[in-house]
Amino acid sequence: MIGSLAYAAQNAKTPLAPFSFERREPLPGDVLIDILYCGVCHSDIHQARDEWGGSLFPMVPGHEIVGRVRAVGSAVTRFKVGEAVGVGCIVDSCRACGACGEGLEQYCENGFTGTYNSKDRIDGSLRQGGYSNNIVVDEAFVLKVSDSLALDAVAPLLCAGITTYSPLRHWGVKAGDKVGIVGLGGLGHMAVKFAKAFGAHVVLFTTSEKKREDALRLGAHEVVISSDKKQMKAQANQLDFILDCVSAPHDLNAYLACLKREGTMTLVGVPDQPPAVQMFALIGKRKSLAGSLIGGIAETQEMLDFCAEHGIVADIERIAIQDINAAYERMIRSDVKYRFVIDLASLKAA
Repeated sequence: MIGSLAYAAQNAKTPLAPFSFERREPLPGDVLIDILYCGVCHSDIHQARDEWGGSLFPMVPGHEIVGRVRAVGSAVTRFKVGEAVGVGCIVDSCRACGACGEGLEQYCENGFTGTYNSKDRIDGSLRQGGYSNNIVVDEAFVLKVSDSLALDAVAPLLCAGITTYSPLRHWGVKAGDKVGIVGLGGLGHMAVKFAKAFGAHVVLFTTSEKKREDALRLGAHEVVISSDKKQMKAQANQLDFILDCVSAPHDLNAYLACLKREGTMTLVGVPDQPPAVQMFALIGKRKSLAGSLIGGIAETQEMLDFCAEHGIVADIERIAIQDINAAYERMIRSDVKYRFVIDLASLKAA
């Protein structure tokens, strides 16, 4: 067995605290990774506090993982010791259903294996995530990371990055399109960067005037204050595509009105209340309202390669693992620009 050090939640009410456990011994197709950095996703909070229900404890969160290969199994062909690698939200899937056959493991018809808060398909053990010093993953779910990028700022690409890249690619955003991004947080700031890199004219919608300067710095061409009816009216029937990155309850109809005929609005945020959609907002001009969930392994690798080519990383604040509970509270207050990343070197001091 592989000894591991981590921070974990023992139940939904306790703060994260030092925790030691054992990971299974690597199989012939596995890669053993020493974790350098792990991004902090808002879904980590939801699951550690059992806000979505069904959480498994003890829980080591973290699915935005960057590290270096320490060892490889005898059957591994794609990775070598010392290489920079990444692990995202998925560490296994059934590999037999139609979705898996198309490289869409995130939609595995038998349920993918999450990096944490899930059971290992091999031995039934509880999978633990990246707030730890190492991880064992099948090479089919390990990603190559370019050393040309700052590795700490790469970590959020493994969730926030692919969550926004995938729908922009799937709905064919291209040069000359006018694209709306709703919300400028961990997801939204990556969406702005990607849409700009694809050559689109980017319109950032926010409730805060204070975010205007940052939005323009990140690549937005226009900033619209969504509470200003005059500004919203000026965008009516203007946008080819909208990516909604907001997880708080908000009025979708106001944004649907900004779409051109046959435009699409895609949701990647998860509000805790179901939205009310006026059917004529869709029917009137054959508009579409859709959703998207991360991306498959091949698409995630494509995204990482695109980022290396274009020099795209997340805007981060690096923290020590000892500060994780305070970081959770700051995330709830939206007090981060734009993603916390844990430096796992700090774990030794813990």
